[in-house]
Amino acid sequence: MNSWICDGIPKDGKQYPNCSGEHEPYENFGPDCALCGLPKEAMKPGKHGKPGSSTTISQPSRMPVAPLIVAIAALIALGVGSFGLYQLISSQRQQGGPRENSPEMAAHSDKFVSETATNSQFFSQGEKILLGQTAEKQAGAKEFANRNWEGAIAAYQQAVSTDPNDPESKIYENNALARKAGNPLTIAAAVPLTTDAGATKEILRGIAQAQTELNQSPLAGGKLLEVVIVNYGSDLQAAAIAQDLVNAGSVLGVLGYGVNPASNQALRVYEQAGLATLSPLTTRVSQGTLQAIPTTEKVNELLGNYLQAAAKTLAQYASQRHPAPPAVIFFNSDSPYSLQLKQQLVNALPAVRGKVLKVIDISAGGFAAATEVASAKQLGAKVAFLALSKNKVEEAIAIAIANRDAGSSLLLLGGDELYNPDLLIRGGEAINGLVLAVPWSFQPGDPFAQQAVQNWKGRISWRTATAYDAAKALGDVARQNPSRSGVAQQLSQGVRLTGSATNFQTFKEVPLVQAVRGNSGPPGSQFQFDPVR
Repeated sequence: MNSWICDGIPKDGKQYPNCSGEHEPYENFGPDCALCGLPKEAMKPGKHGKPGSSTTISQPSRMPVAPLIVAIAALIALGVGSFGLYQLISSQRQQGGPRENSPEMAAHSDKFVSETATNSQFFSQGEKILLGQTAEKQAGAKEFANRNWEGAIAAYQQAVSTDPNDPESKIYENNALARKAGNPLTIAAAVPLTTDAGATKEILRGIAQAQTELNQSPLAGGKLLEVVIVNYGSDLQAAAIAQDLVNAGSVLGVLGYGVNPASNQALRVYEQAGLATLSPLTTRVSQGTLQAIPTTEKVNELLGNYLQAAAKTLAQYASQRHPAPPAVIFFNSDSPYSLQLKQQLVNALPAVRGKVLKVIDISAGGFAAATEVASAKQLGAKVAFLALSKNKVEEAIAIAIANRDAGSSLLLLGGDELYNPDLLIRGGEAINGLVLAVPWSFQPGDPFAQQAVQNWKGRISWRTATAYDAAKALGDVARQNPSRSGVAQQLSQGVRLTGSATNFQTFKEVPLVQAVRGNSGPPGSQFQFDPVR
């Protein structure tokens, strides 16, 4: 698939109202620009058309290294896969939002975000339930909405006791405690609840754990940390929801989002308003320091750390199992993450004398797993890389089943966005032995992992670990600098990540996990992910 350059300005004379506008030149490999959403044909006056669904190549292609929109892993994938990852936004002010320390901001400080928001259904601090209704949670929401903090605390504590694996109840319990103490420090967590409730829960577990730990050491005056849960909605809703959060003057910073168009649109709103945001698109982590950088600087970075390291690690593992591995790569061109991982695998395989026999775009229509697996075998492939995004778990399972039915001749390897309980539950024997590269893997002796198991009564995922780091970093900064400008300034200068659950040096060699038989997986599955030794 040939690359193409987009600057956000249509060249075909057409109007694209849902695209986000002009930006620095960006190299794309899929049908639409990963930054603004413009289709490829918009850059070619008078020419239209979509690329084909698959390509057979005799030698690994050497495409130019592209700028990266995923910097640290798919760390907060939040939703795009991955809540994966942090992002911080520069501090320009947007006209129209409440100015810091203004009377309008002060008036908003004791209100819930949903009380001033145009899109109120997407926000909750505890006054409504966004994720799984229970009688206990409904009772807590009623008391919270009535500002009966004692009643809300008791109801949400009961909800936590009834279902200790539910992070929403724990966050709302913490919020009620913060409201009772008075003048809470408020941050927001933007999660992909509409599109991925499972990943949302994983993310919120990390945030709840960080919030609980930070609030065990209250600031002078008893101020505690409060978290607004934000369902960031669809592409068409994301910018308006972000503006609601900007207008809620009490919110000091935001964590979440991913690399999808909805996230990109929301992040532009925050950038213009000077509201600091931790997400993948404008964050740099180097030698244990997290730093905010402008979006334009991030766009101009070379394709970097995480996906490059993940592809290298996967290629090396493949070569240990099959010297000079002949491989096929499954990807979906509607995902920036998938496109980037596919290209990095193409780049990494020559270093282990590997050969890419075929790349298959499963999103082009007419994809048949059994046909493509049979074709891979006929070409002599020994390895199949599943460079798929999180919304393609069903297709990944179909590939695994086709491979099992064909005698399991292909070694299946994939990226972190396939780290999903549905894969273990529905994949069954077909996914036995599947290996994934993830930013963090569960280690029984790890103190963070042990505490998380105690908190959530079960194993956690890399999304929980990285969300914990993000929330801990933003919460610490908000506690030290309880103003929007203070948070933005300190994050732009850089902050040390202390007590991090994620060893960022492991991105030089990303941890691998393998699906194996065990009883520590999700309910309904006989498999679990264990570290590859």
